[in-house]
Amino acid sequence: MADRHPSSRSYLVGALLARTGDEMAGPALLLAGLALTGSATGASSLLAAVTVSAAIGGPVLGALLDRSPRPGRLLAGALVLYATGLAVALVTLGRGPVAVTLLVSVVTGLLGPALSGGWTAQLPRTVPAGRLPRANALDAMTFGAAGLAGPALAGGAAEALGAPTAVVVSAVLITAAAPAAWRLSPVSGPAPAPASGPTAKSRAAPLTGFVASGLRAIAGSRPLARATLTSVLSCAAQGMMTVCLPLLGERAVGGAGFGAALLSCAALSALLANAVLARHPHAVAPDTVLWAAPLLQAAALALAATGEPVALVVAVAVVGLAEGPQLTALFAVRHREAPERLRAQVFTTGASLKITGFAVGAAVAGPLADRFPHGALLVAAGIAALAVPACFAVRPGGGPARPTTHA
Repeated sequence: MADRHPSSRSYLVGALLARTGDEMAGPALLLAGLALTGSATGASSLLAAVTVSAAIGGPVLGALLDRSPRPGRLLAGALVLYATGLAVALVTLGRGPVAVTLLVSVVTGLLGPALSGGWTAQLPRTVPAGRLPRANALDAMTFGAAGLAGPALAGGAAEALGAPTAVVVSAVLITAAAPAAWRLSPVSGPAPAPASGPTAKSRAAPLTGFVASGLRAIAGSRPLARATLTSVLSCAAQGMMTVCLPLLGERAVGGAGFGAALLSCAALSALLANAVLARHPHAVAPDTVLWAAPLLQAAALALAATGEPVALVVAVAVVGLAEGPQLTALFAVRHREAPERLRAQVFTTGASLKITGFAVGAAVAGPLADRFPHGALLVAAGIAALAVPACFAVRPGGGPARPTTHA
């Protein structure tokens, strides 16, 4: 039976292709929007449209993956449709009503969580249980590598071949990952559901009920609720940092490009940190990393608020050192705690919530950073630090923790 499982190498190659294409798609769409419409507002609206709908698409896509006997084939179809949506958005951009392009982008964005949580949820089918911690760290590394390569490829392709071509290249990379997804093993044997009781009822329920059961699984598990809440708050802080860095780069060295380039510095340090974790997957408990990483992130953001060039570089590198292991720890907790029948939904719903947290952080930082970017970074540091007490306050059901008198 073991030879029927796809190799972890095939899984990781597919994940890297899909996620690099995804990281490339955002900047490429932004550049294409600017080139074809000449409007910064229109370009940013296009980028927002393709990301905001992930909050809705993630839970539904996860529910469909969990209900499918061949989730890999459904995942492959989602990748192809996502890539097709990018291409259609490009074709309509500047040639028809803006509303049409935005609608296509919103529909395309519904499938975005397939490239993150939907893919990672399939990891246990590719490796034996004993190798899962190391494979989990390697899977998290694909996000760091994609974060480095995607924007660079988008900029390079746009400069050499034109911004629209960069969108095409991103769609090709995402499509190229589909065969690896298609080869993922089917669900082995009958679903582990009892003949009666809540599980059986949830399987017979409409899709909307199944989506709700996935959300309840996160809220009802203290480790999952902790992991989700801390990751969302951390992503909100990261969204604020992303908005602030170009402005701080312009003030520090006279060029916004310096601030934007610092994001690659964060991706590189995250990649290096996860490379160490891949070699020593049991060095630190994932639950410890989940609350320790936001503390490190908060300290780094406070350092960045000084605005000094060297401090900015050091601070962003430290943020990456926190982000990388935190992502690995997040995946480890989800793999450990998610009910098997709801695994994909837990991952995609969590990814959707993180994207939403990032978007909210960026939206809050915008007007604040225009007036006082240093202050915006201090607010971001406070939000990251808030993840620590929030983590320990969570109990099953999402309320504050209370002492118990029995096991």
